[in-house]
Amino acid sequence: MPRQIKSQIFEQLARIAKAAASPGRLELLELLAQGDRTVEAIARRAGLSVANASRHLRVLWEAGLVETAREGQFVRYRLAGPEVFELLRAVRTVAARRNAQLERLVQQYLKAWDSLEPITSEELLRRARDGTVTVVDVRPPEEYAASHLPGAVSIPLDELKRQLARLPDGREVVAYCRGPYCLLAFQAVEILRNHGLKARRLESGLPDWRAQGLPTECGPSGRGSVDHEGSHRSQRRAVRK
Repeated sequence: MPRQIKSQIFEQLARIAKAAASPGRLELLELLAQGDRTVEAIARRAGLSVANASRHLRVLWEAGLVETAREGQFVRYRLAGPEVFELLRAVRTVAARRNAQLERLVQQYLKAWDSLEPITSEELLRRARDGTVTVVDVRPPEEYAASHLPGAVSIPLDELKRQLARLPDGREVVAYCRGPYCLLAFQAVEILRNHGLKARRLESGLPDWRAQGLPTECGPSGRGSVDHEGSHRSQRRAVRK
């Protein structure tokens, strides 16, 4: 009997691991870590058909990794709890330390793309308090509205070139997106530097920032113009909350 109980316990643990053992489902977990959304929105952001996204979400739901809530005619999906994101972080951490192929990919592509050391969460929080940096969220607007860094300005990547005039001259810009392997921040930094701006990226993303217990804001504000001194004051007020 004890052996059977132990086997059943590990069977349930394996069920969780099996549900997460898919590149597509890991990407969906990263997307849902930004905020809840409908299957149609998930499919659009992940580049999947609605049917394919639904199948992945069903597997995650059956394993208890995501939850659903009805909103009118739509069903919205969300992570079942913060521990689900911790599972994703744990997979990333182990892979970064133990997976040689991942290390080669990061060195060959990401670090070759941007060799400058990214800014840490602690340094960014300090500099935001001092008002010496402009923080730009380059994720889609709905992700920014769900949660963002205090004082961050929302400029989605596909609008960045058109909205460079919103950024104050002479101040470093820090771009962030969904996580350490999200390419939006890399692309944003490249655009900013090509236009003569001093730019770096945050080493992680919004969910990691939140998991560290650092302050966040929500709501669709931050898309107006950015003035030189007003942005300083806005960031200081938000970070002190």
